[in-house]
Amino acid sequence: MFHFWKRAAGLTAVVAFALVGCSSTAGNGSATAPTASGTGSGASAAATAGSTIVIDNFGYMPQSLTVSPGQKVTVVNKDSTPHTLTASTGKAFDTGTIAAKSSGSFTAPTTPGSYPYICSIHQFMHATLVVK
Repeated sequence: MFHFWKRAAGLTAVVAFALVGCSSTAGNGSATAPTASGTGSGASAAATAGSTIVIDNFGYMPQSLTVSPGQKVTVVNKDSTPHTLTASTGKAFDTGTIAAKSSGSFTAPTTPGSYPYICSIHQFMHATLVVK
């Protein structure tokens, strides 16, 4: 009988540890996003946090993404129609046409600044890339 309780206590500890390790909140109920550095702090972590833009329901998410100069940005098109992610002015970046349910990428400009962009196919779609 003693071995049963000893095993049950050990199993409870393993399950509790696993649940704590899988938590997706910061303890205050808010979700935390992983950072490229894995530290979650510092100015450079903010600039390199996610580098993915999602196209869904004819919109870009997030509406403003901050990246480091020269950072690779992945663009995921979840819509059932093709889209582009094209700098509004100049030729700073352009994914070309991304097919429906596909992805593409581009390299952020090396000069810090704010870069508005559109879908050249659906020009009402717009958002901003911030390079810091």
